[in-house]
Amino acid sequence: MAGMTYTPTRKQPAPADDGDALRFCSTCAFSQACLSEGLDKSALMDLHVLVEHIGPFHEGDVIFREGDEFKAIAAVRAGTVKTTVLDDNGDEQVLGFFLPGEVVGLNAIHQNRYPCNVVALDTVMLCRFSFPKMALLAAKMPGLQAHLFRLLSQDINKAALLAGDYSAEQRMAAFLISIARRYAARGFSSSELLLAMSRTDMANYLRLAPETVSRVLRRLQDGGLIAVDRREFSLRDRPALEALAKPVLRD
Repeated sequence: MAGMTYTPTRKQPAPADDGDALRFCSTCAFSQACLSEGLDKSALMDLHVLVEHIGPFHEGDVIFREGDEFKAIAAVRAGTVKTTVLDDNGDEQVLGFFLPGEVVGLNAIHQNRYPCNVVALDTVMLCRFSFPKMALLAAKMPGLQAHLFRLLSQDINKAALLAGDYSAEQRMAAFLISIARRYAARGFSSSELLLAMSRTDMANYLRLAPETVSRVLRRLQDGGLIAVDRREFSLRDRPALEALAKPVLRD
């Protein structure tokens, strides 16, 4: 789109390397908790924490299936995944999206089975953590235990994000601001976003009709709040978007 400027190298995380002997890779979901305990990677290896790099998965690949036995949680290392279930009519319901550095599978702890499908939206790499080993380590590391609780809380908050009676514009603004904040937390651009999810997936997640999503994006663009070119989103008027999203995000 004419007039739009993008910074592709910072818009969305590229596949992270594994860091080095002491430092964690740039999208490690647990580095902050481990470093707060004064533990580097070599210390974690001494504690026999096994992290398995899995992938690549490609668009449409099912990584975990609803009903599978719960054995591990996984941190997204690169790419984007969605979580879905089938409703009583056999239609897909999108529950959420997970970005690099975020952890999927925590909602399986209670039932010991994955309660939803986890599906790749683009090329996805994961770090797989054996949950029994992670739980054992958390018992020895209060910082890691607290971090797991924070991740669980974030999962609950994401699920409740769109539960209220909000307008389509408020839902879309909250969605974009939430995604931008999550990218910013990992050190990536919070104004130039490359979103892997389709308009249909967005609509499904926001509980809106696909044509409503298209109309809302057009109105936000006409109002100068955003600029859109296919899956590239530029947040042009962040304060206006924040104000629109405030009733949903409650901050």
